[in-house]
Amino acid sequence: MCGIAGLFDRAGSRPPQRHELEAMAARLHHRGPDGRGVLADGPAGLAHARLSIIDLEGGAQPIHNEDRSVWVVFNGEIFNYLELRAQLEAQGHRFYTHSDTEVLVHLYEQHGEAFVDHLNGQFAIALWDARSQQLLLARDRTGIRPLFHTEAGGRLLFASEVKALFACADVPRRLDVEALGQTFTYWAPLAPRTVFEGVHSLPPGHLMTVSRAGKSLRRYWDWEFPPAPVRA
Repeated sequence: MCGIAGLFDRAGSRPPQRHELEAMAARLHHRGPDGRGVLADGPAGLAHARLSIIDLEGGAQPIHNEDRSVWVVFNGEIFNYLELRAQLEAQGHRFYTHSDTEVLVHLYEQHGEAFVDHLNGQFAIALWDARSQQLLLARDRTGIRPLFHTEAGGRLLFASEVKALFACADVPRRLDVEALGQTFTYWAPLAPRTVFEGVHSLPPGHLMTVSRAGKSLRRYWDWEFPPAPVRA
């Protein structure tokens, strides 16, 4: 199942440190006992706890593109990765692993933020574009894979589980009383709320972009239903 985590220094005063990223990954060890990897690159940091399924030897994350300007950590499965890989290789992209994860960096190179439109699968993705200094967070269409985020100390933090956010001392541990009331009423908080104040889930079918200039959230997919029949 794997686990991802990381942070982005929006204020420009506290770049991520390896020990912080390693602490976040350690909280996700039960999701990925086969290995850990971290990347600290300027304002962005990525962390990964790996459960090895595809490309057992070569699929360690974070994974990068040819010139190491795009990096990704990923939890999930891309069902059409073989077809996508063949298309990308035909377009000149060079792969160094056999994992489904590497498809993501090359697909992003080819299509930009629209890369998510080409994915058939279940996923939580964190992608760092070093050239544009932009972090992208994406969640699959129906929210099968979890992804949570919060802001503290001028930084945005994200993780597959809330406990990894709490590995950073800046993140307050406060109960959201309204969300607790929703839990007793509906059996769960109403998304994107969680029971922790200030911690939110990334909505299904959404893409978040984060940079020093700001943060944006957009829906890239929604349900489509046939129109109701007109009755005479």
